[in-house]
Amino acid sequence: MSPLNPPAYLPLLLIVLGCHSSPAPALPALRKLDVHTHFGPQAAAHALQLEATHGIDTVVNLSGGAPGAGLAAQLSAAARANGRIIVFCTPDFSTVLDGEGYGLRLAAQLQRAHQQGCRGLKIFKALGLQLQQADGTLLTIDDPGLDPLFERAGQLQMPVAIHSGDPRAFWLPVDAKNERVTELTVHPGWAEYGRPVPGFDELLAAFERRVARHPQTTFIGLHFGNDAEDPEHVGQLLDQHPNLVVDTAARIPELGRARPERLRELFVRHQDRILFGTDLGVGESEFDLALGSPGASRPTAADVERFFSATWRFFETGDRGFAHPTEIQGAWTIDGLALPREVLQKIYADNARRVLRVQ
Repeated sequence: MSPLNPPAYLPLLLIVLGCHSSPAPALPALRKLDVHTHFGPQAAAHALQLEATHGIDTVVNLSGGAPGAGLAAQLSAAARANGRIIVFCTPDFSTVLDGEGYGLRLAAQLQRAHQQGCRGLKIFKALGLQLQQADGTLLTIDDPGLDPLFERAGQLQMPVAIHSGDPRAFWLPVDAKNERVTELTVHPGWAEYGRPVPGFDELLAAFERRVARHPQTTFIGLHFGNDAEDPEHVGQLLDQHPNLVVDTAARIPELGRARPERLRELFVRHQDRILFGTDLGVGESEFDLALGSPGASRPTAADVERFFSATWRFFETGDRGFAHPTEIQGAWTIDGLALPREVLQKIYADNARRVLRVQ
């Protein structure tokens, strides 16, 4: 048989064997919603453009301010974004210094913010570390006087995004033995070593008590439940508290050091309770940015590309030993999780849309 005259059945055989098969249609891009960003009203357009360049169509701005203290301007900027910016307000804790009843005053403040269009409440780490009561004592995360604020958030169906504490290295001496010495040298005010503040474990326990006390309020435990260095413990918290979800903002460097098989199992097991976030801080000019943690100088285009590409690489590939997104946070490498597509879609956007009650 001449090879120039193939038998009539050969084309059919080639099709059966896949030699003539058409390429599989491209899958649609995964939708992405960033639940953890910070920017002022003048930087809203820049923030949206930057995020869209990297495939993120909706953002939560956690720096909304309070009624009469910046919230109106932030909501106005969000209104011009056609639903792509969701604003969380921040409490004006100065009312605590006015004495008893501060929880009710803060609850009323939150009610006003909700009426104006605010969708959630952001609690910065100053609660538990810096804020004081009228008598000069520390205002703790689980202070009973604040109960009305968190109860009102639940009644209004406003998620509470709460940052409690910091990486454990922040409580260690800032020296060559500290793996985050570069970051703490650039930001000396972040170092807790030697300061009269609660320890890491004490803050985390207070955070857990706060979540447990308000079962009808949804809490977003920022920075992977404020304990990214111990994801197994965070998994236990998710098991114990149905009202808790966590975000991944600025903690891929820590998460990526965990055993990838164990961490992947945790992400799959809690695929409905993990939200994607970056902790991206955005100013008005092109490289006026904080990529999870502000560096000593403004980032370059290469830094921005690394930030996002390493983020997707962590979630989507099984790569091992690559550079994490935020160089200033430490010199180690991380491993990827290779999460299934359906899990990625939940973490990237669907879970947040459910928690935030948006389409």
